[in-house]
Amino acid sequence: MFAYQEKNMTNGVFADLGLHDSFCQTVTELGFTEPSDIQKSAIPDVLAGKDLLGIAQTGTGKTAAFGLPLLQNLINDAAVDTSKMRATPRHPRALILAPTRELAIQIHEELGKLAGVSKMNFACVIGGVNQNPQVKKLRMGVDVLVAAPGRLLDLMNQGHVNLSETKFLVLDECDRLLDMGFIPDVRRIVGAMPKQRQTLLFSATMPTEIGRLAKEILHEPIKVDVSPKEVTVAKIDQRAVMVSTPNKRIVLEHLLRDKDLVRAIVFTRTKHGANKVAKQLNGAGFVAEVIHGNKTQAARQRALENFKKGNSWILVATDIAARGIDVSDVSHVFNYELPHEPESYVHRIGRTARAGAKGIAWALVDAGEISRLRAVERLTKRKVDIVKLDIELPSKPAQSDDDDERGERRQSQQRSRRPAQGQGQGQGQGQGNSQGQGNAQRNRRRPSGKPSQGEQSSGNRDGNRSGGEGQSQRSSSSTNSRSSSTSNGNTINSSNENVNPYGRVGPRAGSSSDGGSGGGGTPRRRRNPQSR
Repeated sequence: MFAYQEKNMTNGVFADLGLHDSFCQTVTELGFTEPSDIQKSAIPDVLAGKDLLGIAQTGTGKTAAFGLPLLQNLINDAAVDTSKMRATPRHPRALILAPTRELAIQIHEELGKLAGVSKMNFACVIGGVNQNPQVKKLRMGVDVLVAAPGRLLDLMNQGHVNLSETKFLVLDECDRLLDMGFIPDVRRIVGAMPKQRQTLLFSATMPTEIGRLAKEILHEPIKVDVSPKEVTVAKIDQRAVMVSTPNKRIVLEHLLRDKDLVRAIVFTRTKHGANKVAKQLNGAGFVAEVIHGNKTQAARQRALENFKKGNSWILVATDIAARGIDVSDVSHVFNYELPHEPESYVHRIGRTARAGAKGIAWALVDAGEISRLRAVERLTKRKVDIVKLDIELPSKPAQSDDDDERGERRQSQQRSRRPAQGQGQGQGQGQGNSQGQGNAQRNRRRPSGKPSQGEQSSGNRDGNRSGGEGQSQRSSSSTNSRSSSTSNGNTINSSNENVNPYGRVGPRAGSSSDGGSGGGGTPRRRRNPQSR
């Protein structure tokens, strides 16, 4: 049960927008002194129950723009119908969809602050964590549900959520929902809601697909466009350094030692790149956390908390964090690699210069990334200053991240193939050239003489039947003579000269497949299974 908390002190600026005194007092206590442009334009229309199409960048106060009037409408709705004073189990009264887990958590926390003492029930439904606490919360009844589309659909399919009584819908960062492929999920979620509802759609940009979605789900919406004439925030000092990819690590470390740096976010294009940059920075004495899609939700939350509290002052992230991190005092943003889409660059650098503060955005640009830099300049309609640093770079650049990645992948593949190759040679060439502890025994010299029946059967079994048994043995011996066998760290190299197919140094033919003991003499005879 919830209701307004009467307050004597009011904030006249927010009261003029139509907000109740209780909410005016709450925003005053939270430090709000003047509503932002999106708040001035959106709050009166949302309070009037109209659908809204809002175009505004991240960090402009959208959460309060839709959160405050949404909470007030819920209270007014419950005052008219007393049966709505308590939410029905599994039937949320309002739904807010966010593209990322971090943004959903951020909205959930902000709504809890804006609600003040209204005693509303909130729940946050996201993936990457155990669903049982979320299900338990939904069973208790939820007034406002903040969710990521994927986990919400899962719970709907399991019968834990029913949207048939949800009369308020908010889509935040809708263009990001499009980028992440959530629009089909959004359509399925909207299809489960009543036709008579109030829908608010917010997006930083308005691509064609978003415009089509807006026509489908909005009814005679009020369009509010508070996007600036310049795409980027004017207070962000944008700079670029021309540097080859192998030297980016050195330049990044140099820039991170700026005495004016308070907190920094380093953006990479790939998850593997984020891990490597974070590892390199920590190895160089910096304190860095890393966040990307492959991290568990617990690890992502822990990294964000450490970054917010100042336990670490560098956060290495992929674009998943570009819209969902609201951390104050981020003084610098580094584009370790420029993104393919110039819009992503705008959202990256929007992590700094928030709430009227100033910030610096650096871009480390390789020669192959110049076209991306030009695309950013065309979108922002601003020239990015090229800065030449007073830093000595090595004449022979270090190995690049891409080379490191390819080298590690190649070594990993070789390590994974070695046991299989050894086994395959033992079976396919009839030589038993497998890896492991048996190498020392198989490298013993076998007395000269005709090959045993087991050796002949092993040669027959590998498919070398065309040249006869003797030719099969000689071909296999010649093939194996070009390789090297290792025993206890000692390498034995065989050459093609003076090779006796019946008495030689190297792995004993058939020892791995004939069941031989590995000692001297003739191995135990074994019947060829294919000869039956």
